[in-house]
Amino acid sequence: MVSVTNTRADNYYNEKKDVLLILEKIYDPEIPVLTITEMGIVRDIRFHSDNSLEIVITPTYSGCPAMDVITFQIREALISAGYSDVKITQQLSPAWTTDEISESGKQKLKAYGIAPPDRRFSPPADGVECPLCHSANTKLISEFGSTACKALFQCLDCKEPFDYFKCH
Repeated sequence: MVSVTNTRADNYYNEKKDVLLILEKIYDPEIPVLTITEMGIVRDIRFHSDNSLEIVITPTYSGCPAMDVITFQIREALISAGYSDVKITQQLSPAWTTDEISESGKQKLKAYGIAPPDRRFSPPADGVECPLCHSANTKLISEFGSTACKALFQCLDCKEPFDYFKCH
């Protein structure tokens, strides 16, 4: 039996995989423990017939100030890897949600000291697990934390403040 492969499809898959490996090394500037792929903001990688490369990204929040930095980092990484014609497109629909964060990303958030989202769409007044001592004896200090996507909590057991990544 002779094995036949679709060279064009294989090349496309391999090149897309190569680009994804590059993107997996770019960290979110506001949450430097997570890459942009772990955050789930990379929506698509497109190769066009004119040999240009397009990366489609979705901001975590409309008007997120980190998107300019992320766009620059993507362009810089891809040009350094030999891609000369790179376009980055911001796509607002469908909107990004915290469901896009990978499970390993949620674990990294917790290890970093940020309570990961837990599917409640408004910050709960209490009961968010402290990422430091794992107590649920916590209280909401402010619906706004160090960035717009986080709320500030305090653990009533270890007394430490911590960010909670708000669901949306």
